[in-house]
Amino acid sequence: MNSAISQEGAYAGETGHGSLSLKDVTLTYPTRRGAIHALGPVDLDIASGEFVAVLGPSGCGKSTLLKLASGLLAPTTGVLTLAGEPVRKPSRRTGVVFQKPLLLPWKTVRDNVLLPATTLGLPMPAARERAAALLKLVGLDGFANNYPGELSGGMQQRVGIARMLLPDPDVLLMDEPFAALDALTREALTLELQRIWSQQRKSVLFITHSIPEAVFLADRILVMSPRPGRIVEDYRPGLPRPRTLETLGDAAFNAACHHLRRHFSHEAS
Repeated sequence: MNSAISQEGAYAGETGHGSLSLKDVTLTYPTRRGAIHALGPVDLDIASGEFVAVLGPSGCGKSTLLKLASGLLAPTTGVLTLAGEPVRKPSRRTGVVFQKPLLLPWKTVRDNVLLPATTLGLPMPAARERAAALLKLVGLDGFANNYPGELSGGMQQRVGIARMLLPDPDVLLMDEPFAALDALTREALTLELQRIWSQQRKSVLFITHSIPEAVFLADRILVMSPRPGRIVEDYRPGLPRPRTLETLGDAAFNAACHHLRRHFSHEAS
């Protein structure tokens, strides 16, 4: 593996430091009609290198949970820790990708990937080497000098993933990153994300509305209740890796999807 993206590279995170913990976490926010209890209490432990997906109905607090984990929001009560250290604000230890990659249209693909190096004050020579390696990792090494407007939606999301990985975060927080893409592109990027995760072995908290996507990608799947969002099931599909397109037709895969779909059957009725 390229040293720029190995665990011994210039930006390597400390091995085993991707454990994320939430203890009795709640979020309440004020409105004109009174306080709204949006989330919790939530108790959750994610081991270093674990891929955890979160499913739940719209408005249940899935994205809120991710923003709390990133430090973008502060909990009303409870404690969040990353490798034992309190999470109080965003840091280079957590990388975030949203549904839209939010690329700067006047910057090239390379310069968009390099943005965290500028904002975090990382050494630029090492950052350029790592950016080149990450663009190769996501299959865009031939597009470094292109602009976002010249790329498809799927390619833009790949740029967003490379940018997320540039500071070598310990935890990847992904908020429905493929939801806005067409079905074929979404399928391709799901396979791509599995490949990247298998090489990087980062801890992942992945928000999705798609049961098959969650089952295909995750080691564990957390099912949340309607607001105030609480974890009502912590499910392990137990499918072997690597998972391929053939996995989608396996009896075990379909059984796992059926098991999870029970939580949402009332939404279609």
